[in-house]
Amino acid sequence: MSLEVMLKQLSQGMVTSIEIFTLTLVLSLPLGLVVALGRISKIKPLNIFMRIYISIMRGTPLMLQLLVVYFSPYYVFNIPITHNYRMYAVIIAFVLNYAAYFGEIYRGGIESIPKGQYEAAKVLGYSKSQTFIKIVLPQVIKRVIPSVTNEVITLIKDTSLAFSIAVSEMFTVAKAIAASEKTMVSFAAAGLFYYVFNFIVAVIMESIEKKLNYYK
Repeated sequence: MSLEVMLKQLSQGMVTSIEIFTLTLVLSLPLGLVVALGRISKIKPLNIFMRIYISIMRGTPLMLQLLVVYFSPYYVFNIPITHNYRMYAVIIAFVLNYAAYFGEIYRGGIESIPKGQYEAAKVLGYSKSQTFIKIVLPQVIKRVIPSVTNEVITLIKDTSLAFSIAVSEMFTVAKAIAASEKTMVSFAAAGLFYYVFNFIVAVIMESIEKKLNYYK
């Protein structure tokens, strides 16, 4: 296999990895906020449900969750599994998993805001929703950026777990090439891709953090 053909195959896997990363991030970040609000809710059934959900998502391997989401339609509902469902299963499993982690990060940020700010906003005539959106949320976002960055970097590496249900992302393609060509070049290329991707994301997140640093 020529280097050109190898790079072309790896680039296809790279696109899939980026797609998994992007869709997971876009969907799990807002869902994580919903999870956090449910987790701190005074509605007991909702609070208990979110506690159980977070406990399961954080207490079991992501690979196991991928397999459960992928095989459940067939084994539970006897619905045939199509080839296209593989990608859907990856996104569903990743979003549910990362929403739980982001939810706990958001919760920590929300609970770190002094209660006096809520009381002051109430005196100024703000409603609860206005207080949260205009006063609390901007501060929460600034405080949780470092923790969110760590999870985002982990997400980039976790995209390789999609191989467990035969989704051809970067790692799967690199492994197939290495097995057929008996060379480590594909692994080196995949490692470089993950490193560069992580580096770019880290720089972007650091830039966002600096812009939000109102203490300067």
